[in-house]
Amino acid sequence: MSAVDLCGRIDAAASAVLARCGTPPSTAIVLGSGLGDFADSLGDAVTIPYGDIPHWPVSRVIGHAGKLVVATIHGRRVAVLSGRAHFYEGHDMATVVFATRVMARAGVRELILTNAAGGINTGFASGALMVMDDHLNLMGTNPLVGANDERLGPRFPDMSEVYSARLRRIADAAATSRGVAVTHGIYAGLHGPSYETPAEIRYLRAIGADAVGMSTVPEAIAARHMGVEVLGISCITNMAAGVLPQALVHSEVLETAQRVKGAFMALLEGIVERL
Repeated sequence: MSAVDLCGRIDAAASAVLARCGTPPSTAIVLGSGLGDFADSLGDAVTIPYGDIPHWPVSRVIGHAGKLVVATIHGRRVAVLSGRAHFYEGHDMATVVFATRVMARAGVRELILTNAAGGINTGFASGALMVMDDHLNLMGTNPLVGANDERLGPRFPDMSEVYSARLRRIADAAATSRGVAVTHGIYAGLHGPSYETPAEIRYLRAIGADAVGMSTVPEAIAARHMGVEVLGISCITNMAAGVLPQALVHSEVLETAQRVKGAFMALLEGIVERL
C-alpha cells in the first residue's frame, strides 16, 4: 500500500469515528486480552463495532471484543478500544498500527496501551500490574519500515522516551490514591503466537526484560511517530515459561485478567481523572 493510500484510509476511518462519537476524544485506551470489562462498564457511551469503521482491522483473538467505545470519564472524552489487531494474526505492520494512527488523526493526544503479559521478573506474581518504563522490540520488524509520509511523522522519530515520564507519574499517583499496587519494568515484544521457550525467557531476563508479550510495541512506536504521548500498563497474567513448573495456556491469561479486573479498572479510572 502506498503512503498516499494509507493516509486516505486513515482519514476515512477517522472521519467515520468522529461522525459517530460526537465530541472528539482526547485520550484513547487500548484494552488487552481479557481486559475488556472496562469498556463494558462505561455509561452513556457510543459503541461502534470495528466492522462499521472503514478499513479498520477486526481482531479474531479470544478475549478481544472488537469494538470502539467512546464515553466521557471524569469530564474527559475517551475512546476505548476493546481489542486490537496482532502481528501474529498475519496482518502487516501498517494494519497492526492502523487503529493507533486513526486515533491520532481523530485528535487523541494521550494513548494508554494495556496488555496481558508473561512475568519474567521472578519478583512478580500472577495478577501484578506493571507500568511500562521502556520496551525491547524483538518482533523482527518495525511499523515505520517503508516509505515515510511526513503527514504522519518524521522519517527518524526519537524513541528516547517512548513511555511518557509524565504519564507514568500520573499512573503512580492514581495507584496510590486508589489503593492499587503497581510495579515498574521493561516489556519485551515478540512476534508470537507460540509462547516463548524457557531458554528464550532466560535470554530475555539476561537482557533486562521484566515481562513479555505479543503486542503494544508497534502501537507505541506509531503513536510516538505521530507525536502522541504514550503510557503502557501490563497485567502479568501468568509467569513466563520455565519460571513455574507448568505449561502455559491462554485460558489462564483470561482467568487472571478477570481476577484483577477491579484493580485494573480502578487504576484506569484514576489515571483518566488526573489527566
